[in-house]
Amino acid sequence: MVTGQRIAVLALGGVALIAAPTTAAERPRAISVGICLKVADLEVAQAAGYDYVELSASEVNGLGDAEFQALVARVRASPVPVRAANVFLPGTLKVTGPQVDVSRQAEHVERTVGRLSALGVETLVFGSGKARQVPEGFSREEAFSQLVAFGRLAAEAASRKGIVVVLEPLRRQETNIINTAREGLVLVDAVDRPAFQIMVDFYHLTLEGEDPAVLVTAGRRVRHVHVANPDGRVFPRVETEAAYGPFFARLREIGYTGGVSVEAGTKDLPVDARASAVLLRNLLAR
Repeated sequence: MVTGQRIAVLALGGVALIAAPTTAAERPRAISVGICLKVADLEVAQAAGYDYVELSASEVNGLGDAEFQALVARVRASPVPVRAANVFLPGTLKVTGPQVDVSRQAEHVERTVGRLSALGVETLVFGSGKARQVPEGFSREEAFSQLVAFGRLAAEAASRKGIVVVLEPLRRQETNIINTAREGLVLVDAVDRPAFQIMVDFYHLTLEGEDPAVLVTAGRRVRHVHVANPDGRVFPRVETEAAYGPFFARLREIGYTGGVSVEAGTKDLPVDARASAVLLRNLLAR
């Protein structure tokens, strides 16, 4: 017997067959459960039993140098890593329309991925609805081309730091371009960079009336997931409150191995965080 390896013995026609050894590195990676938090609330993740934290890139960027170094020290000392970040762009940094400034974009992207890399972030969510809002009367075709250019800029900078940028389709109340996962896949394919993939947010998918079967269409291009109770965008607590089952069944169907982050509002963070962690682990265990 090889130490550290699992060997399967199969009985076939009375002959014992030894399957190829399976090392830990070869086994499917389990889906991780995470939580979107403010910097001040980092410790909640460990107490509630999460695998990782997702921070706001904009909050991280807004820290002074001494504050940022203190955050790096906190993260390195924490048993719960910071693996993801959201809120990539401020609303004032436009990526569509006549006010696009590519040099400003590049400067922001480099600072962002540099800081996030120091924290150990692997996944950077590109939602940023106001930044990508297409101005009234502006060409939709040109706006799409601008998004392709920004996607390539962001992906190339992120890939140098080992980070994958994931596009987040947002409900139409938050932006007027890329509202569904199907639309997002068109952009991902147009950007055509390994470090630019898609994420699916259960909240936005539900409110846009999109079928979870889109996860099967997306397949391995899905690299991150957000979850919230669509009724009020609060922490998910009970399976019957929303159609979580079909969504998670599709994730299992595609062999998804990324992170599932709770991104929601709450009036009692410690209590709701624990309840959501339990619910998500139950849904993923099936």
